[in-house]
Amino acid sequence: MAEKFKNKVFILGASTTKFGELWSRSPRDLAKECVFQALEESGLELSDVEAIYVGNMLSGSLGGQDHLGAFFAEELGISVPAMKIEGACASGGLAMHAGFTAITSGLYKNVLVVGVEKMTDYKPEEVAKALMGAGADSEREAGATFPSLYAMIARSHMEKYGTTEKDMAEVAVKNHYHASLNSHAQFPHPITLEQVLKSSTVSSPLKLLDCSPITDGAAAVVLSQESGVRSQESVNIIASAVATDTLGLAERKDLTTLKSAVDAAKKAYQMAKVAAQDIDVAEVHDCFTIAEIIAMEDLGFFPKGKAASAIREGKTRLGGRPVVNTSGGLKACGHPVGATGVKQIVEIYRQLRGIAGKKQVKGAKLGLTHNVGGSGATAVIHILKSL
Repeated sequence: MAEKFKNKVFILGASTTKFGELWSRSPRDLAKECVFQALEESGLELSDVEAIYVGNMLSGSLGGQDHLGAFFAEELGISVPAMKIEGACASGGLAMHAGFTAITSGLYKNVLVVGVEKMTDYKPEEVAKALMGAGADSEREAGATFPSLYAMIARSHMEKYGTTEKDMAEVAVKNHYHASLNSHAQFPHPITLEQVLKSSTVSSPLKLLDCSPITDGAAAVVLSQESGVRSQESVNIIASAVATDTLGLAERKDLTTLKSAVDAAKKAYQMAKVAAQDIDVAEVHDCFTIAEIIAMEDLGFFPKGKAASAIREGKTRLGGRPVVNTSGGLKACGHPVGATGVKQIVEIYRQLRGIAGKKQVKGAKLGLTHNVGGSGATAVIHILKSL
């Protein structure tokens, strides 16, 4: 598959905003902040950018503005091909995939990928309704929300593999520890196992501290055919793969796995010519704690039913391998849905550049991002390599 590509894809610059309840910031402010930081790091000018891909899910349903490609091109003062890419919570990953294919095909030399979402200005019920636009009609008609859907997934995993509420709580504890080392995280402080287990129930067995938050934030990445002047610091995206599954859970044979993630990961490993065991660091889509456990198994890091014990033993914490969600993940760094897939790329890029600060994974050479839309209807996997 890789032989089809005309060009390699290098990341020249990447940036994120602070994540959280940013009531005083507009989407345009957030996007422009990280765009200009990423461009400054890249050494490119705005005039060098040949296309813009914007990952976003909720700008139309919440903000009343769907035309984000032209919107941000105008804000930046450039006239280039620009488009919004939407795929529920995988919108950011799909925008990265679009940018990747644009570079590998030779269509453009330099492109800008932006992920942005503004969620906290709205009532919780408005956000919940908008998010369920990523679900099946039957699920919405039944009054389901994503916490309840992932609660069913959690119950299935518990029944099949003996996973416990404590196992899921261990994911939250680990990711909040990583977030405590990340100044941009929404919740940059550690929590205890007892705090997770005693937090209020959202949809049994999932508790408040098993769930990712509503988040504002943005991220930007500059992609290029050329590695730039700092070749010793270059990061190359060596695989980008997408797969889909049914929108609703009722049509699936097995709720303990996301088939889309398994299929996309298989494609990505083949494209990159690597195996799961080669990955040093990963950012995965832990919208709920059970989602990280399932992701560890779907990605091949651990056998089915064994990820919970691996997390409990600290194998995915800083100091282990593969280290998972050094940013704090969606759970603690925050989940600005359309921006999440881009911010994951930024974190892995920084890890492979060796500029991740206190949360640096020593010797990391190969990283992976796992971005999921809905309850697994879309999955996007990227694999990055330091050169």
